[in-house]
Amino acid sequence: MQTSLDHLVIVAPTLEAGDRFVSQRLGVELQPGGCHRLMGTHNKLLRLGTHTYLEVIAVDPMAPPAHRPRWFDLDRLPANVSPRLAHWVAKTDTLKTLGPKFEEVVGQVQPMSRGELCWDITILADGSLPLKGAAPSLIQWEQPVHPASMLEDKGCFLQMLDIFHPEPERISHLLDALNFSGPVRLHRCDSVETSRLVSCIGTPSGLKNL
Repeated sequence: MQTSLDHLVIVAPTLEAGDRFVSQRLGVELQPGGCHRLMGTHNKLLRLGTHTYLEVIAVDPMAPPAHRPRWFDLDRLPANVSPRLAHWVAKTDTLKTLGPKFEEVVGQVQPMSRGELCWDITILADGSLPLKGAAPSLIQWEQPVHPASMLEDKGCFLQMLDIFHPEPERISHLLDALNFSGPVRLHRCDSVETSRLVSCIGTPSGLKNL
């Protein structure tokens, strides 16, 4: 299995709040994504390259109740919380060969769709984030053309994703086992409570952090 960085995930109490958060930080507007019927969520997107993008995701208030825990820990997200970069997703072309040792960390493979797009993605049964968001979910797109290349180019690109976790060696071993390559750096922090992701994104007005 070989993997590379696919997209960043910002969770927000509402899509509007997440949209404002990114627009104020980066100085660019996101474009509409769509709805995920199985999860009762919707999103907005920003291209960060031909094979990488940023996703803002929130519970869709117009969707019927989900019949399973929502992904990205959205069921546990407080209504008054600020949007944050909570997670990241790595892509592969061999997701169906995922073994039990990986499923224990990232979850089981679930088919998903949004509009005409279809993909498989790993989701933990309770909807929680792998290692509090520090370890990636894994995705395999069914389309030969990556969805990021279909988004409008706003002049943004991902320079680096910094991951802070009390056990960076654990994440490093996982990424090595996944044959991961990409702009990711691991750092040690004091506790799980201080774990976080920080992305450095190039914009038309310079480098910005999320």
